[in-house]
Amino acid sequence: MELPDPAWWGLSPDDLPDGLVVADELGRVVCFNAAAARITAQRPQQALGRPVERVLPLQDTEGRPWWQLTDPYGGLRTRRGQPERNLLLPGGREVLVSARYVRPAPAGPLHRLVVALRGTEARRRTERRHAELIATVAHELRSPLTSVKGFTATLLAKWERFTDDQKRLMLETVDADAGRITRLIAELLDISRIDSGRLELRKQPVDVAAAVRRHVEAHVAAGEPAGRFRSGIASPLPPLWADPDKIDQVLGNLLENAVRHGEGTVTIEVAPAEPTRTVPEGTTVTVSDEGPGIPEESMSRVFTRFWRGSKRGGTGLGLYIVKGIVEAHGGVITVGRSAAGGARFQFTLPVGTPAVLA
Repeated sequence: MELPDPAWWGLSPDDLPDGLVVADELGRVVCFNAAAARITAQRPQQALGRPVERVLPLQDTEGRPWWQLTDPYGGLRTRRGQPERNLLLPGGREVLVSARYVRPAPAGPLHRLVVALRGTEARRRTERRHAELIATVAHELRSPLTSVKGFTATLLAKWERFTDDQKRLMLETVDADAGRITRLIAELLDISRIDSGRLELRKQPVDVAAAVRRHVEAHVAAGEPAGRFRSGIASPLPPLWADPDKIDQVLGNLLENAVRHGEGTVTIEVAPAEPTRTVPEGTTVTVSDEGPGIPEESMSRVFTRFWRGSKRGGTGLGLYIVKGIVEAHGGVITVGRSAAGGARFQFTLPVGTPAVLA
């Protein structure tokens, strides 16, 4: 079956993000879009009407001519195309190429040859991101696993030599390090779901004010002075349907960052959102501190993977996950500078509906 005309959707070949090269039944190029021109460094006027194998003198990574290997016009008539693979243009430039063979009948002669071209930059960026993630995970896992292995091996070998207090201290350390590993695995699962669009939201009514109070009380119970926190909660707030566990995760991360990396008073404000085109009705939560703040040149990278505001621990994945959770709810999150000069994070969630999203 021949490809539908892009004009059906009000598009032209030049609107496509990938390179598109179409050759007729004689192998002459009849379509050469703007992306193909950019990838191959040729003008469409140079390509149209010429034999496709001359317009695209492709070679595989071993230097063999791709057109001779695939032979779309003279090969088996049952073939329907070529899967995407890495090929070389003149000069050794890499490009991802796939082909589709359009035939008027299942075993008929080739009517159209459709070649798709993609640059390798996006793939290389993805590969670098994966490599960075693997390196970060390996680094973050090494320390707690070494601790767990060391203490458990010591206890197994010399159990009778330690007092009960010493055993308790070592087991508490093992438990804390196991918790670090569990949190890291949870972060990796969240990233996988965010990147693949499979983050599940189990929506129900959420009391944001109560959630804020709960997180503040937890920090006070952990030893932070109660006077370090100041909460301002407007009333009434619009009803909010959201995933309470995910909202707890967002609040927990932002407050933890403010406590760990900020200074002075940590202020949490909850108020009805100012209506915007993106969020016509909802709730806005602002978390700010009085620390040194985030350098202006780093503002644009705060919500990217592996960004760290300081060298004091952390995987650099938390704010990336926070942004993914807020956006999965249809909300927005921003970062800026507080009135006191510290960091200021603000996220807005729409009222939402009781539906379950995936």
